[in-house]
Amino acid sequence: MQLIITDAWMARSRVLRISGLQLVATFFLAAVLLLFLAVGLYHWVFLKGAREGWPVISDVVRFVVRDEFASRDLFMRQNLDVMARQLGEMQVKLEQLESLGERVSGLAGLPAQDLKKTPGSGGAQVSSRSFDHDELAALMSRIDTAASESQNKLAGLESQLFERKLESLMIPTQRPLAGSRVGSRFGWRVDPFNGRSALHTGLDFPADIGQPIVAAAGGMVVTQAYDSEYGHMVEIDHGNDVMTRYAHASKVLVKKGELVKRGQPIALVGTSGRSTGPHLHFEVLVRNVWQDPQKFLAVGDRQEYKSLPAILASKPEKRNSRQSVKP
Repeated sequence: MQLIITDAWMARSRVLRISGLQLVATFFLAAVLLLFLAVGLYHWVFLKGAREGWPVISDVVRFVVRDEFASRDLFMRQNLDVMARQLGEMQVKLEQLESLGERVSGLAGLPAQDLKKTPGSGGAQVSSRSFDHDELAALMSRIDTAASESQNKLAGLESQLFERKLESLMIPTQRPLAGSRVGSRFGWRVDPFNGRSALHTGLDFPADIGQPIVAAAGGMVVTQAYDSEYGHMVEIDHGNDVMTRYAHASKVLVKKGELVKRGQPIALVGTSGRSTGPHLHFEVLVRNVWQDPQKFLAVGDRQEYKSLPAILASKPEKRNSRQSVKP
């Protein structure tokens, strides 16, 4: 691009050559200068006019500021309303959680008085308003406190259920012979060898030789020996002064000192010792006192939970109810 400049007084002309890049740079610099000038003029006119109370400028500034504050207030109220709705949903879920904890405790057979029972609520809506910041903060604090309390209560419930589960695994409520009927029950009976009245200290389960005998509960094998009357026998200590005895086996599958779990095979049915035929003689002893094993097995058959004292206090399911004696 060429510019010709003519000087009439000097009677001569000059030629200026400007490239496209120089022309673009010139326009860019001019635009930047105009922008800075406009910004400076805006701040000087509006801020100075607002401070000194110029009639038109101050009205415009107040209008702009009022509109900006109104927009911010609307935005904050809308956000508070959304948060309030979310808190309402959280509160409903918290109440459902408390109700669930109460139902679980009831199904588990645990006392439910420690879990809060949430009352129903409702009614006609007469008027409503949005929550302010302080009210919303207080509501959030209450919900957080209630959630912490529910968490602690459910953690306590979990601990109780876990302890109960461990206890149930150590109480001999599983049948030592699957599907086998009871032949001779616990109590006084006619002795099959001498025909005299004698105390039968356990339950007899007739079965085929070689049928697996399983542990009625978890524990430690404290005796694995041969006895002239019990034959090949196994004794398992389940803790809390509870022990089970399995007699007349044809073969023992565990050793003394071995830990066994509930339902684990420990021996095979036989007819060793003082026996008239193949069967399992099963005993339960608490504090070295014979107990009716049927009281324990009935709890397992019903698939319910009972503590050891509750089982011992239950009525024996047998025809003869003479008191047990120490062995």
